[in-house]
Amino acid sequence: MPRLCSTKIVATLGPATADPAVLRKLYEAGADIFRLNFSHGSHDDHRARHAALRALEREVDHAIGILMDLQGPKLRVGTFAGGPTRIETGKRFRLDLDKTPGSATRANLPHPEIFAALEDGADLLVDDGKLRLRVLAHGPDFADCEVVTGGTISDRKGVNVPGVVLPISPLTEKDRRDLAFGLELGVDWVALSFVQRPEDIAEARRLVQGRAGVLAKLEKPSAIERVEEIIDLCDAVMVARGDLGVEMPPETVPSTQKRIVRLSRRAGKPVIVATQMLDSMVGSPTPTRAEASDVATAVYDGADAVMLSAETASGSYPVEAVTIMEKIIESVEHDPLYRPIMDAVQAEPEHTAADAITAAARQVAHTVGAKAIVTYTTSGSTTLRAARERPDVPILCLTERVETARRLTLAWGVHPVVTADVRSFEEMVEKACRIAREQGIAAAGERVVITAGVPFGTPGATNVLRLAWVEG
Repeated sequence: MPRLCSTKIVATLGPATADPAVLRKLYEAGADIFRLNFSHGSHDDHRARHAALRALEREVDHAIGILMDLQGPKLRVGTFAGGPTRIETGKRFRLDLDKTPGSATRANLPHPEIFAALEDGADLLVDDGKLRLRVLAHGPDFADCEVVTGGTISDRKGVNVPGVVLPISPLTEKDRRDLAFGLELGVDWVALSFVQRPEDIAEARRLVQGRAGVLAKLEKPSAIERVEEIIDLCDAVMVARGDLGVEMPPETVPSTQKRIVRLSRRAGKPVIVATQMLDSMVGSPTPTRAEASDVATAVYDGADAVMLSAETASGSYPVEAVTIMEKIIESVEHDPLYRPIMDAVQAEPEHTAADAITAAARQVAHTVGAKAIVTYTTSGSTTLRAARERPDVPILCLTERVETARRLTLAWGVHPVVTADVRSFEEMVEKACRIAREQGIAAAGERVVITAGVPFGTPGATNVLRLAWVEG
């Protein structure tokens, strides 16, 4: 049976969800995509989870998407001689390349690329923004700072440099090793961390070579400044609100989230809203009302997916977190206000035959009360066009490529099924109606709208629309 909800759920795996029995419960509760976080765990851990997911996929006889999330460059201070150290507001503090353990007046920052990009007056944020330093003077191996916001600093805390484009690749040597490993395993999506500019996506695409979809994590203000170019180059987007909320004023994050979701929808690229969505459920069986509202907002905005991180990776209630997220999504999608909101931000179709056919399919399905839009696709582009339209019926995607089916588990409203391609109009109609009935999407006597490309099997050539009755 297809999901009851159109908005998908991404669940991060970790120690709390290593058991294959728990994976099955997460899937049954509503998880569609599973995230392997390469900031944690060994290759053996990720290999075991990947194998367990593929085994689950065979058991449930439905495509399951797997997303690998690369760590990216982690900028951190060094160690401190006396352990956690207090630095006082208004005092001076130096960062340098000296590896000597730090004190209340200086610390090692083993990243010469930061010093090379700094300007006087720039701010440095330490430990997720809990401490703020302002650069007074700098050189190739140091930065003399004023402590704007003091506090306790300890070993290897992270450093953010808002407003500065750093001359570093988002792919470290570790990331390159992890990427090669993940592609060999057969992951469906690669999430690229620390994206600063469109060139970062181009670099990742050269390495991936089409073997997986490339997803850009938007967590840097510099990326937001060029967001349309980045969306154009990638296959999907994640609004990574954790680091984004550190480097941008928190009051600007909600509007930035809405802008990214709208731009992604307009481009027909799947978009995930992530970070701390149900964070209290790491240790509590129920979320706060504010968290429930946060998830609902992402669904009202039209996000393709919402993501759980620590809630399912290391929390005490992973299955409950997926269950309540699914309930929130279902409640929003059944709200009478939901459909007018979706329609109010509908993207204009491009001036192509494929977009014209897809837009017409949405309208025809609504007008005649069809039960589904059925798309035949090889690359996934036909189905993504249908998802961009945000129709008020499910999208049944028929593809002969299991890789395409797995990637499309991320797309809004899509129920992918792997089946051999068709070779005639008669077979196109018969197979679409039969599979819609078998999958529980349409019953005998109900109608479906079918889109495909002729010649059959030609990627991106959507040029046929057919309205058909499902027979018993």
